[in-house]
Amino acid sequence: MSKVKKKRIDRSTTTISKKDIDFEKIIQFSAWFFLLACLIPMAYYALFDILLERIVIEIGAMFFSYVIFTGTSAALCFALATKVRKNRDKKKEIVIDWLIGEFLFCMIAIFAVAIYQW
Repeated sequence: MSKVKKKRIDRSTTTISKKDIDFEKIIQFSAWFFLLACLIPMAYYALFDILLERIVIEIGAMFFSYVIFTGTSAALCFALATKVRKNRDKKKEIVIDWLIGEFLFCMIAIFAVAIYQW
């Protein structure tokens, strides 16, 4: 355990603007949107192909990449919303780091899917 104690930020003196609240809600909404966009095709596949065995759905590279992109984007948006809520004073730095991380992850995922198809 560390002997150094962290200083707690007194949040009672800070004010939260409507702009900050709207920003957090937009991030949360986008995270839920990505999560639903990921789960709806997965539920469709699970229902019609696995449970009912009515339709044979081929899972190819396109479906695989779609699930990867939407699932990780949802997770990263939820993480961003939590991080921004806890550190409102460093909001700009956190969002820039998130954009760079999202870009790098998407580039790596694109190359991985391209290699998979090749």
